[in-house]
Amino acid sequence: MKNKDEINESNPESFESAMEQLETLVSRMESGELSLEESLKAFEKGVQLTRFCQDQLQKAELKVQELNSKGEFIHIDQENEP
Repeated sequence: MKNKDEINESNPESFESAMEQLETLVSRMESGELSLEESLKAFEKGVQLTRFCQDQLQKAELKVQELNSKGEFIHIDQENEP
């Protein structure tokens, strides 16, 4: 079993696992216990995870737009309602 403090080099299996990995990285970086090299490695992994999450969100948004255009899904923008 891997030590939870180690930076996970594998690709995330899901959006949720990527977010969990990001939260762990941020906590470790904020702790100030990482060396410069470890911090740079953590930052690089964080950028990769962020890109993965952005890609997943973009795919979800495209799916919602596709369903919306087919009339199968109605999007309600609660933020802009009077």
